[in-house]
Amino acid sequence: MRVSKLTLQTSSGLHVISVTLAVNRIEQQRGLKGVRRLADATGMLFLYGPPQEVTMWMKDTYLALDMIFIRASGIVHRIESPTEPLSRTVIASKGEVVAVLELAAGTATRFGLQPGDQVLHPAFVPGGAWHPS
Repeated sequence: MRVSKLTLQTSSGLHVISVTLAVNRIEQQRGLKGVRRLADATGMLFLYGPPQEVTMWMKDTYLALDMIFIRASGIVHRIESPTEPLSRTVIASKGEVVAVLELAAGTATRFGLQPGDQVLHPAFVPGGAWHPS
């Protein structure tokens, strides 16, 4: 899996995060399963094709997470926080998105991240024309 940097633009400033990219089905299914600790300022960015309703769950994930659902323009659509480790409860984007950013639980609050904030990364371009290859 590839690692990349992204920036969260919030009312409290810019926050740079190192993310592992999950682009294909195998990487997305593996996700953060089995991970027991997530370092500060790190996470996983799940990238999908065209905008779509996305559902996630926490089966085999030992960490409570913040799930940030992101529109094609890079705008934060919704935040689910905290998620319940090892849960089979489905967590839905509740709207069309192209990405989900997973961070350690509490990170979104610590950064002041809210729906409507901007995520800066090459995956999010004006007009939302980028698609994973």
